[in-house]
Amino acid sequence: MPHEGSLLQTAVIFLLAAVLAVPLAKRLQLGAMLGYLLAGVVIGPQALGLVHDTERVAHISELGVVLLLFIIGLELSPKRLWLMRKSVFGVGTAQVLLTGAVIGAIALFGFSQTLPAAIVLGLGLALSSTALGLQSLAENKQLNAPHGRLAFAILLFQDIAAIPLIALVPLLAATGPDTSSGDSLENGLKVFASIAVVIIGGRYLLRPVFRTVARAGLPEVSTATALLVVIGTAWLMEQAGISMALGAFLAGLLLADSEYRHELESQIEPFKGLLLGLFFISVGMGANLHLLLEMPLVVLGLTLLLVAVKLVLLVSTGRLAGGLSGASALQLGMVLAAGGEFAFVVFKLGKDQGLFDTQTYDLLLMTITLSMAITPLLMIGCARALKRAQPVREVPEHYKAIDAGTPRVVIAGMGRMGQIVARILRAQKIPFVALETSVDAIEMTRMFEQVPVFYGNPLRPEVLHAAKVGEAEYFIITIDDPEAAIRSAERVKRLYPHLKVLARARNRQHVHKLADVGAEPIRETYHSSLEMARRALVGLGLSDEQAADRIARFTQHDEEVLEAQGQVRDDRAKVMQTGKEARVELERLFESDAG
Repeated sequence: MPHEGSLLQTAVIFLLAAVLAVPLAKRLQLGAMLGYLLAGVVIGPQALGLVHDTERVAHISELGVVLLLFIIGLELSPKRLWLMRKSVFGVGTAQVLLTGAVIGAIALFGFSQTLPAAIVLGLGLALSSTALGLQSLAENKQLNAPHGRLAFAILLFQDIAAIPLIALVPLLAATGPDTSSGDSLENGLKVFASIAVVIIGGRYLLRPVFRTVARAGLPEVSTATALLVVIGTAWLMEQAGISMALGAFLAGLLLADSEYRHELESQIEPFKGLLLGLFFISVGMGANLHLLLEMPLVVLGLTLLLVAVKLVLLVSTGRLAGGLSGASALQLGMVLAAGGEFAFVVFKLGKDQGLFDTQTYDLLLMTITLSMAITPLLMIGCARALKRAQPVREVPEHYKAIDAGTPRVVIAGMGRMGQIVARILRAQKIPFVALETSVDAIEMTRMFEQVPVFYGNPLRPEVLHAAKVGEAEYFIITIDDPEAAIRSAERVKRLYPHLKVLARARNRQHVHKLADVGAEPIRETYHSSLEMARRALVGLGLSDEQAADRIARFTQHDEEVLEAQGQVRDDRAKVMQTGKEARVELERLFESDAG
């Protein structure tokens, strides 16, 4: 394949690299962003050399960052910021300033950088990767954990802080020995004047423009208008010598409380994801592999220094300012220890403005890239270490001593569903006993619900015997684990064939498996979905009686379809055919009712 080809050939190379590298990186739990970076390294001029024009690619890919900043601006409504003000502006400010000061001091005194360069270095490296951090938290289901919430707040502040930092770089570059104070003042006035024009123009022009476009009722024109606003504002700011990202952020901020916010976000999101991926590919293409081979100890040393400094400062900030436990603070540090995507933008701007030479810029680029590469590995190692170090909580003896009395019902699992069942049975004064394998859940349930819940695994015959399952009328399984629910139902029906077993079912396949072992499955979200549909029908003009009748007909029809699919569930083609026929039949049924 030739090195220089058509634009179409280049697009094919980029898409093929992304399609191959990103799923592989995610499978290895390294994250999509690292996949894009690796793809860029492979197709770049210093590896396979499939694409050589890195400058043109980098310029186009900056639109990904521009669109990311626009969406960040859209999401930063004043109400949201006010609710999170302490974490965002308190802990977030402390983290950025403290980390920036320490890294800046190291750059100034340890690496003999100029003061403007040290300031940009410190604040740029204080930023963490929003994409990497949030993705890692989401994949590990930690967004609602204490360290996850604080990490989100800090990342939010960093995204806000990146905007003035991007605007600050040209001002700092203008303070060099060859620049007069008059030039600095002129540049500063130009920045503030441009921002004022965007804010005032956006306030009085954007909403009327979108209102006019919305009346036209053409989705493609609406999408084109959204892109025009973002890219047009970014272009105007660039013409004034200011970062394109700043203009996009301001445009998003001006529309954050508008009625078009969600529509704009949905229109821009696909372009943002694709172009942001292109941005990371271009960063990987620009990575100086020769530098890594020539100075491996320097590059690795700088990477470890960056991660170590940020980790120590983040753990300290999480403990002292965020009120986290030691383990949570360590997890916070692991999530945010790497460099961030905005650092690429800041340092590229710094290089263009003359703050850094080429070698310093290349070292920074490699350091940030490697920090992103090793951080997921550090997170995996940290999670395993914390799991091994976490002491196994002893089960109090009085939790194990099952005092069943004479229960008519035995409940396995005291999560959300189990607690509701228990409360209703208790209100009806029906004797029951509950089994749970989580000490925390038992403790919480006994404290607030005051129900007879004990520690015990429903798969163990001695536990079932102690709970007097043989004397009960119903065994209700509300366990959240589908496979454990099936095994429990199978065990209970084998030991106590006379017992009626009601079991929580996750989906239609789970329904069939539970029915096979003799349990009566109850779909966990089915009835709430029916109630939502009934209320929607009433709100859309049907009477209460009509809505109730439609729901009853649907329920009967769905149960019949479920039974029919159960008979052919091993044949995927027949299951799909049954579903298609059922949809047609349901439409005919409702049409006959309407007629």
